[in-house]
Amino acid sequence: MVVGVLVADVLLGDVHSLKEKRSVVRPLVSELARKFAVSAAETGDANLHRRAEVAVSVVAGEHRQVVDVLASCERLIAGRPELELLSARTRVLDSDDLD
Repeated sequence: MVVGVLVADVLLGDVHSLKEKRSVVRPLVSELARKFAVSAAETGDANLHRRAEVAVSVVAGEHRQVVDVLASCERLIAGRPELELLSARTRVLDSDDLD
């Protein structure tokens, strides 16, 4: 078993309220979950209307599969025109690391 986590810090474009922020972040989180069969959520910067932290987690049987899925998620986030990916941190734990 291999577990992977991606934490992305993003800057939202033309957003002036928390309501507008939700209208950008929620579709992103939904698309990540739907397209890549991962768990995704907004995990930080909830009270800032132009910043968001989005986390993605995945569990798979192979290390390479986890790395590939997280890289695809990062590319999807980076490719969104309504936001700017400021940083992305990835951590992958193999079953040996979990004992």
